[in-house]
Amino acid sequence: MNNAQTAFQQERRVRAQKRAAILLLALAVLLCAFACLFAGSSRMSVSDCLAALARAGTPANNRILWNIRIPRVLAALIAGAGLSVSGLIMQTTLNNPMASPSTLGVSNAAVFGANLSIIAFAGGFLSTGNNLANYAAGANPYATSLMAFLFATLSILLILGLCRLRQFSPGVVVLAGIAVGSIWTAGTTLLQFYATDVGLSAAVIWNFGDLGRATYRTDLIMLAVVAAGSAFFGAMSWQYNALLSGDAAAKTMGVPVGRLLFASMLLASMITAVCVSFLGVIGFVGIICPHLTKRLLGQDHRFAIPASLLSGSLLLLLADTLSRSLGGGSALPVGAVTTLLGAPFFVAIIFSKRGDQDAAH
Repeated sequence: MNNAQTAFQQERRVRAQKRAAILLLALAVLLCAFACLFAGSSRMSVSDCLAALARAGTPANNRILWNIRIPRVLAALIAGAGLSVSGLIMQTTLNNPMASPSTLGVSNAAVFGANLSIIAFAGGFLSTGNNLANYAAGANPYATSLMAFLFATLSILLILGLCRLRQFSPGVVVLAGIAVGSIWTAGTTLLQFYATDVGLSAAVIWNFGDLGRATYRTDLIMLAVVAAGSAFFGAMSWQYNALLSGDAAAKTMGVPVGRLLFASMLLASMITAVCVSFLGVIGFVGIICPHLTKRLLGQDHRFAIPASLLSGSLLLLLADTLSRSLGGGSALPVGAVTTLLGAPFFVAIIFSKRGDQDAAH
């Protein structure tokens, strides 16, 4: 009886510590988001930013803060959370620690769709040549985002359709994702090869993950998709915990493994598709944050899901602040910063004992 009470009290302490860690993480996100409002190339002072936040600053400062910086911070909060939780769910359902949105070729498909829109349709480069004025008149950012989203969605539906023929084996999902992603990458290369100079530069610039193109409308769309997907993941957290014991054990607990895998992969890919279609490719968030979350708080998805959401927001906020600080008057693409952070992270996983264990599994 004493042993049972001791174990129960210890479990309560562990849960309390995890809740405290999540609260501290949420506080860090709020503080970082507020601090990000003061970072930029306009050289606004802290007092100018506070005045603009209260809409009591100069018209120029008010526009900078409310039309540029706040939508950018909101995009970092929403997209970081969405990409991170998508990576966590993909790693759980596929039982693969290296799984991420890019593993299934979702980002590759979005890049192909955006390039197709920019090079062939939106700017009409196949007929207007290098006339920049024609591009400015014909380009439509929402058409580009729509094409990116449609191809990303088509890609994941194609992969899931192929995997239904093999009963959703996690290994088959990853292999299908790599194969389909390679096709999209080859298509993007061909498009860029035949593009004109203006079309090529516009397409390459879109590929950069850039929070500067965010607006309140795009933030609202991303928020709706990320919130709906996260609510589903949170409701299914006990089923994801059951999957950690293996598909066979999960089935004995009443978990519909096939349907859960299909719904989870579809929602995670939809979240990724929406974020990438509006902001471009932002890599490694879906790998770095889930790994750190699981190492700090364990595998319990009741805590891992909210912690992944918050850690993704925090990472992207920090990366965006760093990109604006290093740009020398212009913000670097935030996707380049997250990629630079991801490379040493992979090296650390490879040379860590935990990484050896993950590779073995």
